[in-house]
Amino acid sequence: MEEIVTELEMTAADQLNPAPVVDGLALRAAEPGPGIEDLHVRIGTPYRWPSASRTGGEWERWFAEPARRYRLVEYRGEVAGAADFEPQPGGDVEITTFGLLPEFVGKGLGGYALTLVVADAWTLPGARRVWLHTSSLDHPNALPNYLRRGFRSFSRRV
Repeated sequence: MEEIVTELEMTAADQLNPAPVVDGLALRAAEPGPGIEDLHVRIGTPYRWPSASRTGGEWERWFAEPARRYRLVEYRGEVAGAADFEPQPGGDVEITTFGLLPEFVGKGLGGYALTLVVADAWTLPGARRVWLHTSSLDHPNALPNYLRRGFRSFSRRV
C-alpha cells in the first residue's frame, strides 16, 4: 500500500472550527522525557509512526529542540493522548505530534482534543500559521478531523 502524506494549514486563528466540548477533557503541559517517548510509541505503533521506533540518540535530538512544547491530553484525570508543537521561523507553528492512546480511540475525544491543541498552538507569540501533516497510514478519522477543524490541504505526496 502506498502511503499518501497530506500537509494541512490554518493561516488565521479564526479559521479554527471548534468541536463540541467534551467534559473532562483537558490539555496539560508536559516536560520532554521518557513519558513522552512512551506515549509516542504507544500511540504511533499502530500507525507506523517513525517516532514509535526512534533510537535513544534520535530521542535525544528530538528532546533537545528547546522551542518544542509538549502537551498531555487528559480525560477524567487519565492520560489519553499526546501532542507537541514547535514554533518555526516566520511565525509558523508545526504540530509535530497529535494522537490518542489506543484505549481512548473511538470514544469521541479526538475532535475536541484537536481543538484544544490547535487553540494552544495559536497562543504562541507571533503565530501566523499552524500546520501539520498526516498520512494515509494514520487513523481513518485523522484527515477528516483536521478538515472539520478548519485545516486546508496545501500539499499531497506519495
